[in-house]
Amino acid sequence: MTKKVMLQPETVSQASITTIKAALADHPDEALLAAVKADSRKGVQQALRRYRNWQTAKVEMKAALQRKLTLERQLWPEYPLIAGIDEVGRGPLAGPVVTAAVILPHDFQLLGVDDSKRLTAHRREELYRKILSVAIDISIGVGDAQLIDRENIYHATEIVMAQAVQGLHYQPQFLLVDAMTVPVPLPQRKLIKGDQQSASIGAASIVAKQVRDHLMVMYDQVYPGYDFADNAGYGTAKHLAGLAKLGVTPIHRRSFAPVQAALAK
Repeated sequence: MTKKVMLQPETVSQASITTIKAALADHPDEALLAAVKADSRKGVQQALRRYRNWQTAKVEMKAALQRKLTLERQLWPEYPLIAGIDEVGRGPLAGPVVTAAVILPHDFQLLGVDDSKRLTAHRREELYRKILSVAIDISIGVGDAQLIDRENIYHATEIVMAQAVQGLHYQPQFLLVDAMTVPVPLPQRKLIKGDQQSASIGAASIVAKQVRDHLMVMYDQVYPGYDFADNAGYGTAKHLAGLAKLGVTPIHRRSFAPVQAALAK
């Protein structure tokens, strides 16, 4: 348990900047904020500015979350269990396409959930772990390179979206899906840029992205020389150089043009 910082307004001028920073992170009251504002030390004023900026950002994130729960709140009275569905990995030359289905609780309050591409890797990992801890249910679908080559990337994505939905422990009553239709007999709504419109889809976007990135880090150990840990299988210069030097691996998508070119050499 984190120890609560006890700092009184009258002792701010004698307190260290480290102590003041900790007190600002601990829900300070107006009297303490006034005392901090009156302290002329440069480090204290920098800490106060960071605190004010964070408070402003938090207000904006709370408003964004409320907007992204609009669809869910409209649907929850009729469909209490709504799953958000998203995919990641349609464009890479190597690795699977990964989908996630996430059912959020009605009191979901996690700030910052957004399209995974708009988040830093560190922030995505933080949110990923928190989503795992608060979601009612999460399921993953994984389509390997062989499925992609056999079915084409679009149909393979549909298949593993259905796989993710069918893997949920709780049967969802409605699906919110990013830009696709899931081939399952459930009512659903397709949303363009859905991960920016729906918290459920945004959460699924983050989960799918992190699961796939973790897989690609593992594949980087199995197949060194392609820089999979950094490029996630996309066709970067290092990846293409690895293809030219080392050839095609079992996780490469042989139906994709740059891989076909490597096979032809």
